[in-house]
Amino acid sequence: MAYSPEEIEWLEREWAYRAYGRAGFMSPEDYRAWKVWEAEGVPMDALVASLNAFFDRRDKRSKPRSFVALKQIEKDVQKAMKLREALRRAGPELVPVKGWEGVREPFASDPTGRLAFEAWMRARAALPSPEDPGYLARFDEERQAFAKLAEGAEVALGAAGEPLKEALRTRLLEAQLKEGGAVWNRAWRHHWGRAVLEYWNIPVEA
Repeated sequence: MAYSPEEIEWLEREWAYRAYGRAGFMSPEDYRAWKVWEAEGVPMDALVASLNAFFDRRDKRSKPRSFVALKQIEKDVQKAMKLREALRRAGPELVPVKGWEGVREPFASDPTGRLAFEAWMRARAALPSPEDPGYLARFDEERQAFAKLAEGAEVALGAAGEPLKEALRTRLLEAQLKEGGAVWNRAWRHHWGRAVLEYWNIPVEA
């Protein structure tokens, strides 16, 4: 499986976004790291999710190391792939729907929101291995379920949505994304959905 130019740019821009623009262009070592994952068939969305998990932990440290390299997300990549394989083997009917208990009010009491969350959880659990011929179709279903949940959560934001949008716009500009471009739009959809879910304390990571 070869990454498309758009996927590679997505990874580079995600790196710049999370590193506040300090490391927008990856080094030769970073290039070799993602080439290994490319050869192993790791989907780009798993790399981006692993990158975010790494930086989420890093942001919580009082004195994070200034040096960051793509190789440092290797453990997160391995964890993500093992989890996907475990969910595939277990099957959606064996995976309990958890994670709603900590959601903030008033969205926590929204039955439509809860149903959308459960549908998203089932779609995630049903994702097969990336090598499976039906992976892309299932992945599209999972993204659609996520979008439906994020849409309902965004509506529930009300006036609180504007500060979130402005903060995200500032971050994307700092990452030197061209506003309105294809990469900007893709990054916006990805991070806006995460921001909305995180506002309501909905677990984003598996």
